[in-house]
Amino acid sequence: MTSEQSTVDTPLKKLVGEKTAKALASHLDLHTAGDLVYHFPRRYDERGEHTDIRSLDVGEQVTVLAQVQRTAVRPMRQRRGNLLEVTVGDGSGGVLTLTFFGNQAWRERELRPGRWGLFAGKVTEFRGKRQLNGPEYQLLGDSTDGEAAASEEIEEFAGALIPVYPAAAAVPTWVIARCVRVVLDTFTPPEDPLPATVRAGRNLVGIGTALREIHRPSSKEELYRARRRLKWDEAFAVQLTLVQRKHRAASWPARPRPPKPGGLLDAFDARLPYELTPGQRDVGVEITADLATPHPMHRLLQGEVGSGKTVVALRAMLQVVDAGGQAALLAPTEVLAAQHYRGMLDLLGPLAMAGELGGADDATRVELVTGSLGAAARRRALTEVAEGRAGIVLGTHALLYEGVDFADLGLVVVDEQHRFGVEQRDALRSKADQPPHVLVMTATPIPRTVAMTVYGDLETSTLSQLPQGRSPIASHVVPAAEKPAFLDRAWRRLREEVTAGHQAYVVCPRIGEGPASEEEPPREDDNGRRPPLAVTEVAPLLAEGPLHGLRIGVLHGKLPADEKDAVMRSFADGNLDVLVATTVVEVGVNVPNATVMIVLDADRFGVSQLHQLRGRVGRGTAPGLCLLVSEAAEGSSARERLDAVASTTDGFKLAELDLEQRREGDVLGATQSGRRSHLRLLSLLRDTDLIRDARAEAITLVEEDPELDRHPALAASVAALVDEERAEYLEKG
Repeated sequence: MTSEQSTVDTPLKKLVGEKTAKALASHLDLHTAGDLVYHFPRRYDERGEHTDIRSLDVGEQVTVLAQVQRTAVRPMRQRRGNLLEVTVGDGSGGVLTLTFFGNQAWRERELRPGRWGLFAGKVTEFRGKRQLNGPEYQLLGDSTDGEAAASEEIEEFAGALIPVYPAAAAVPTWVIARCVRVVLDTFTPPEDPLPATVRAGRNLVGIGTALREIHRPSSKEELYRARRRLKWDEAFAVQLTLVQRKHRAASWPARPRPPKPGGLLDAFDARLPYELTPGQRDVGVEITADLATPHPMHRLLQGEVGSGKTVVALRAMLQVVDAGGQAALLAPTEVLAAQHYRGMLDLLGPLAMAGELGGADDATRVELVTGSLGAAARRRALTEVAEGRAGIVLGTHALLYEGVDFADLGLVVVDEQHRFGVEQRDALRSKADQPPHVLVMTATPIPRTVAMTVYGDLETSTLSQLPQGRSPIASHVVPAAEKPAFLDRAWRRLREEVTAGHQAYVVCPRIGEGPASEEEPPREDDNGRRPPLAVTEVAPLLAEGPLHGLRIGVLHGKLPADEKDAVMRSFADGNLDVLVATTVVEVGVNVPNATVMIVLDADRFGVSQLHQLRGRVGRGTAPGLCLLVSEAAEGSSARERLDAVASTTDGFKLAELDLEQRREGDVLGATQSGRRSHLRLLSLLRDTDLIRDARAEAITLVEEDPELDRHPALAASVAALVDEERAEYLEKG
C-alpha cells in the first residue's frame, strides 16, 4: 500500500495491494483509482432501517443487514460432519436461514444471538424457507477474524449510513468499502469538468465533494447533493453528445425529395380502401416537409401495434420514388420482410407493376431481397435494384451485403429498429452517395425520458389512434400451478374460437433441443426451475391432447426460410387453425382472422414483448383474447408484472413499467456494446426533470461552443462517460 497522492489513473495495485487489486480487476472490471471511485454504492443500510428480507427474490445476489436470532447444529444425513443453521432477521418480520457445512464450531461462537452483521450471498429456497448457503459476512460491533473490519471501520459503521456496493462472491461489499476508504485517503479529484456557470445556476456541488460524499456520506442531505451532482454529469454527457450530433446532422447535405402532384403518392391515396386516421395524416405532413429539405430527415415514428405505421412509411417511400429516388425498408426477420412485401403489393396493386400487363403508367416495382433467394431470382432482383427500376426494396440484413447496390437510395425505413446492430444500420446508410433520409419505426411505446435520452437526436412522431374497425383485446392471467382447471378451460376456449371459424396462436419461449438462440432463453436455470416450454415439445403434446383434431403448424427462427414463409402463408390463408410459435411472430405478422393467443410460461417474457405479442390478435372485426399462462406464485414480482399487462392495453403505461423493471444500462446500449454501463446513477424513470434540465443546458452550450473547444475538461469527461461506440449507438438509435 502507498501513502502517495493518487489520481483517477493510478493503478489499484499501488493502493490496495496486488492480491486485492487482481480480485477487483477480474471480478468487477475495476483497474484504477478512478474506476473504484466511480463504482458507486447501490444502496445504503442504516441501523434501524434494514433491508426488508420479505422482498428478496430467489436467485438474487444480496447483501442484507440483519441480526442473529438463533443458531442450531445438527449432523448431516448424506455425509460426515455437522450443519450449522443460523437464523437472522431484519426487524421487519422477515427471516433468512444461513447454512454452513462442515465442522465449524468457531462460526457458532462468532454468530451469537443478538449480533448484527452484513450477510452476502445468493438467495435460494429449501422447503419453503429462503436461505443463503455459506454466505460471506461481516459482523458489526467488534473484530472477528482477519477479514473483518478494523476497529475504526466498526466505529464508522456504528451510526453512519453503510454503503452496500455492487459486489461479487469473491469481493464482498465490505472489501470494496475498505478499498474505497484507502483510495479516498490519498485521492486527488480531477479538475471539475462542469462549467462554473452551470454549477452555480443549477446549485451543484463540486466533483471532489460529490465523490467523497457518495462513498462516505456525512448526512442524508449531503448524500442527496452528491448523488444529484453525479447524476447530472451522466445526464449532461449523454445530452451533450446527442445535441452535438443533431447539430452536426443539420449541416449534412441531402437530396430534397419534394412531393410530386399527380404522382404515385396521389394515386395511392386515391385507391386506399379506407380513410387515414387524423394521426396518420398529421405525421404524413411532418414527413412530407422533412423529405423536401436539403438536410437528411432523422425521424422516429412510434405507434401502438396496429396503429398504421406501415402505411405512413409506404406513403413516405412513394414520395421519394416520385422524386426519382429509391426507398429501402429493413425488417428484422424474413417472415416480416415477406409479409411487408405481400402487404405492399396488395396495397399498391397496379402501381407496383411497372412493365407488366395491367400496370399503371407511372408504376414502380417492389423487390424483396433476402438471404434465402435462389441464385437466379437474386440476380434478377439485384439488377432491378442497381438499375433503379425497383423503387421500393424490402429485405432483412441481406440488404447490407456486398453486391446489393442502389441507383439512388433516398430513404431508409428501419422497422423495429432495436433488433438491428449499429454497424448494420450504418452499412445500409453508406449505400447512398449522400446521407439518405431515415425513418425509424417502433411499435414499442417509448417513455418520454427514454425518447429524450436514447433518441434525443431524432424528431419524434407518435401515432396514438387505432384505425377504424380494429377490435378490443381482453387479457387474462391463467395461474396454471394454483388452478390447473383454468388451463384446461383456456384450451377449450381456443377450440371454441376455431369452431367459430377463427384461428389461434400458442407462443412458447423456446424452440427446442439444441443451443439457445436470440429468440429463446438458455435451458439452464440457476434457481432450479424447469426449462422453459419449447415449441417442438409442446406442439405434438397439443396435437395428441387438448387440441386433437385441429390443424396445427409450427413456426420458429431455425426453420429454413422457404419453410417459414410456407407456414406463415398457410396460416394467413386459413389452412391452419393453430400456429405454435416462438417470438418470431412478435412483430408485424398480420392475420386478421386470428382472435386468440395463449402465451405459455408468460413470466419468461418482458412486459413490452408480451404487449407486442398480444397485438397479433384482434386485428380484424372480431374481439381478441390473450391468455397469459404462468406458474409464477401470486404476489411474486413476475406475477405482478403479468397482472399489470393483463390490466391495461396502454402501451405507454406498460413501457414505464418495463423501464422500472429493467436495468437502466440496457436502455442505453450497455448490452449492445457488451461492456459495463457508464450510466450508474441516472434513472430514466425517476430523473425526468433533471434530464430535461440537462438537455436545456446542453442546447445552450452547444449553440455557443459546438465542439466544446472552450471546455476541454468537459469534452474529456463526456468522452469518458459516453465513449465513441455508445455515442454511435445513441446517434443511430
